[in-house]
Amino acid sequence: MRAVIQRVSSASVSIDGKVKSSAGKGFLILLGVGHEDGQEDIDWLVRKISGLRVFDDEDGVMNKSIVEVGGEAIVVSQFTLMASTKKGNRPSYIRAAGHELAVPLYEAFCSSLSEAVGKPVGTGEFGAYMQVSLVNDGPVTICIDTKNRE
Repeated sequence: MRAVIQRVSSASVSIDGKVKSSAGKGFLILLGVGHEDGQEDIDWLVRKISGLRVFDDEDGVMNKSIVEVGGEAIVVSQFTLMASTKKGNRPSYIRAAGHELAVPLYEAFCSSLSEAVGKPVGTGEFGAYMQVSLVNDGPVTICIDTKNRE
């Protein structure tokens, strides 16, 4: 799994001009699911994201997690994160999981993250054409790949 985690002051996901999810202070997470991913990737990534200390403490130092600040989260599926650009200029998506694997893993990730942060997690709609809006706070953007844990 690959995730792009953006610390936001606000974010929303719209489909066909209608807001599907919105959030205030917290994370907008773009999530790519690969065909080799499984529950172990979900568990590790949820622990990592929910524990990321990228929110300011009382002294203005990034030292608090989303849980500690009571932040919100939106998770948007994005198969293009699995792109390979090694050959030519047209990305290959051969590493992206197919619908039958990606949907249950995406849903399981959202459910696990919701448990970890202690509140519902907003979502997009898997496979839909979406418009994502955000105000990146900082900016703070972190990229994590569960296959590169070292």
